[in-house]
Amino acid sequence: MKVDLADQPNPVPAAVQSRRGTRTATVAAPPRRRIRTSVAAPIITIVALVALWQFASTTELVNPLVMPAPTEVATALVDLTDEAFFWGAVRVTMWQAVAGFAIGAGAGIVLGTLISLIPLVRSAIYPLAVLFQTTPQVALAPLFFVWFGFGLTPRVLFAATTCFFPVLVSVIVGLSTAPADARTLMRSLGASRWQLFRKLQWPFALPVVFGGIRTAVPLALIGSIVGEFVGGNEGMGVLITTFNMQLQMDKAFAVISTLGIVGLVVYRFVEFLDKKIVFWQRSGN
Repeated sequence: MKVDLADQPNPVPAAVQSRRGTRTATVAAPPRRRIRTSVAAPIITIVALVALWQFASTTELVNPLVMPAPTEVATALVDLTDEAFFWGAVRVTMWQAVAGFAIGAGAGIVLGTLISLIPLVRSAIYPLAVLFQTTPQVALAPLFFVWFGFGLTPRVLFAATTCFFPVLVSVIVGLSTAPADARTLMRSLGASRWQLFRKLQWPFALPVVFGGIRTAVPLALIGSIVGEFVGGNEGMGVLITTFNMQLQMDKAFAVISTLGIVGLVVYRFVEFLDKKIVFWQRSGN
């Protein structure tokens, strides 16, 4: 008697199916232990460093006057949150960083695109951008206040310059990652230069561009603080300088800790946007 395998409900051996299912599940979902480790490891590291810091300050291995204990810093931070001037300084610094990032990243994306698509622009502008980047940024900070006066403008522009080059380079590199075979295929199908850029080069460039943006975000915050150090009359950088001069180191460390927390939150937000926008890369991995 002939047996039609097509009529059988499951012609594949159960053992093979079991192995296939196990392999698929392993690829689809990473082990929970690995996820727990990736979350717990940085937390344990931070707790250990804070405990070491507390021990060093309490036992006076370091001078508590210049490096107060974390408990004192936490108390000072709680006290500062009740002060209006503290939130005003946070608002000023964040506004400078956000505006500087928008200007610097926007200019980097536009100029990087032009450099990648137009050889004449690359020959004329890219060497100047590299020369500007190789000059120490801190050395240029006082010049911004000479050129643009004392106020918000030079601080915003200086923050923009600090985050401009990473985005510029990421755009240039990203737009060159599209496979040559795909370019040839699209050209053979009659794709225009704009279609080639929009449907091939830019999607391939996005993961690299977001890498540059993740680098630029903390640099914008650093540039804002440096601008306040050099010629500011308000902001978190001014608070740090003032507290240092008054030897109120617990408050100075509290402001620095706030900067670190804000920078981490913004960085994580950019990572979240990266995962949502460049979703095809995550699903492919």
